[in-house]
Amino acid sequence: MNDSLGYRLKMGLILPSTNTSMQPETEALRPYGVTNHTSRMLIKDELMDQQPGFQSVINNIRTSTEGAIQSLITCKPDRIIIGVSPESYWDGLGSHEKVVDSFNSMSKGIPVTTSPDAYKSAFDVLGGIKKIAVLTPYLPVGDNTVSRFFTDNGYEVLAIRGLGGSTPALISHISENQIFEAIKAVDSPEIEAIVQVGTNVAMARAAMVAEKWLNKPVISNNVVLYWHALRQSGIADKIMNFGCLLEKY
Repeated sequence: MNDSLGYRLKMGLILPSTNTSMQPETEALRPYGVTNHTSRMLIKDELMDQQPGFQSVINNIRTSTEGAIQSLITCKPDRIIIGVSPESYWDGLGSHEKVVDSFNSMSKGIPVTTSPDAYKSAFDVLGGIKKIAVLTPYLPVGDNTVSRFFTDNGYEVLAIRGLGGSTPALISHISENQIFEAIKAVDSPEIEAIVQVGTNVAMARAAMVAEKWLNKPVISNNVVLYWHALRQSGIADKIMNFGCLLEKY
């Protein structure tokens, strides 16, 4: 017998305990018969204005991942989204495969969706995108780590801009006006797509609006993760008003 509400798919999400944006944004993306179930990685709301603080937040995410997954799998989700940006577990080429193997071990075989795989799939279906501009949630100290993830994977980062979140919780305070200003600042004719990382940035609506005025893909972290997880799970519903990925692919 199927779950009475999530009879098509029970989607699990793990996200940092400070994150107040991913849960409501992904709720808005749910097709009928799909339910979301969240578990939180316990982290401290530390200052990230210097490298030691930034690295401490990353380390806290990594060490609290297993407990969050263990808590989540008791509700028997069909798939688990790891709700953090791609640099959170990135330690260079070859590291992603090892991390995914460890996630699969933690989840007892429940399939897992991650940001690196979601971005790659999106770039592929959008025509083989290579030249990108990137928005991060961070101060400059965090931008290099994000840029290195994309360049290590063969993408050209032609522009990058941090949105200035000084702690994990304050990332959720970034406004749509700040996001629009940042998009305008990084865009140029040679850029094929604008990419945003950071699941605590509420950018789903702003990305959709920006796509319409720029006439190019604007990919937000929460949308690309949820899109990829749905498609990996065999849910092909087209969802309007959240950008080209969910509307067309």
